[in-house]
Amino acid sequence: MKNNRPKLTTKKYLLPFILVTSLFFLWGFARAILDVLNKHFQNALDISITQSALVQVTTYLGYFLMAIPAGWYINRHGYRHGVIFGLSLFGTGALLFIPGAEAGTFYAYLGALFIIGCGLVFLETSANPYVTELGDPATATSRLNFSQSFNGLGSLSATFLVGQFLFDGTDDGGNIVVPYTVLGIIVLLIAVVFSRVDLPEIKHAVTDDERQNAGETRIVQLFRHHPMFVFGLFALLAYEVAEISINSYFINYVTGKHWMTDNTASIVLTCCLAFFMIGRFGGSWIMRSVRAERMLFACAVGSVVCIGVVMLNLGSVSMIALVANYVFEAIMFPTIFSLALRGLGNLTKSASSLLMMTPIGGCGFLLMGLIADSTGMLSMPFIIPFLGYFIVLLFASELSRPCRHSSVTAA
Repeated sequence: MKNNRPKLTTKKYLLPFILVTSLFFLWGFARAILDVLNKHFQNALDISITQSALVQVTTYLGYFLMAIPAGWYINRHGYRHGVIFGLSLFGTGALLFIPGAEAGTFYAYLGALFIIGCGLVFLETSANPYVTELGDPATATSRLNFSQSFNGLGSLSATFLVGQFLFDGTDDGGNIVVPYTVLGIIVLLIAVVFSRVDLPEIKHAVTDDERQNAGETRIVQLFRHHPMFVFGLFALLAYEVAEISINSYFINYVTGKHWMTDNTASIVLTCCLAFFMIGRFGGSWIMRSVRAERMLFACAVGSVVCIGVVMLNLGSVSMIALVANYVFEAIMFPTIFSLALRGLGNLTKSASSLLMMTPIGGCGFLLMGLIADSTGMLSMPFIIPFLGYFIVLLFASELSRPCRHSSVTAA
């Protein structure tokens, strides 16, 4: 019996698909280090959860401030140049940990992390929409989920390798400069590779809506004439608040409950991110035969239930629910991202840059830290991710309406 499923990509785009997918591993690694770095700075510098949240705030502030400039740059120079520039900023920021260590202040490290965040937003603004274009439009969401699975692989590699290095059982732990120096060198070498290869630039047709609204800027067109893109933008922001906050709070939560040590917690977080990666690979495979909207709805329900159980403070049951959430949330970012870009044509690059402002949601960990420090209740801060997943559920519910699906199919 012949398999009628469309292929994930085609021979024409196979090499670009492999090269760009490798980038997902890199920024997954860079973002996951923050979850370990957060606890490391609490131990090494004797600061509170709220103060250490500046690690996330500073990095994701780079996303927020540079997302629109990144979109402008990529519109003007193309995806390939966006990748090279992003890698250059990323590598430079990582190497700035060396003078940061000499300065010996928390704020010197924050400056380096800000530059890394600026580099990452160029990478993600380029790579996410580019992957959706490298093949049949019917498999765009599945293709992005597959590439994003390597983001999960990078994340679990970071929490395990860097976690074991920093939480080595000594009083001071490992030197944070070492992993960042290695990472910076690797990233700059990859930038050289991308400067030497030819990536096909995807050209978008001008849509009827764009012709009718030619006097408006791209961003105005998106907000005035594409309401589901706007809903998707807020749903993606809500997801980022939930996902990043949980990862950043995880070690504080399980160690605060006296369930495990910092070292063990970093290993368990690595296992959770392994479930996350498996969820993305599995979701990519399932969505080749199941509508993305339906998959997103089911997973959003699962996350809302899981975090609700965590908030009920049921001991080991809550711990199991927290781990299970990593499977349910796994497909959310790439699925929301690709659904929000659906049918935008020549507005895709600008829309992507707006979507890449959403990692500022990582600052939601600051709210979790404030709640934890002010109330002393370790389960209460999970109200922040609970609300985030609920907004994702509303977005999926709207997309799953029969009339909405019919209009999207017709478009």
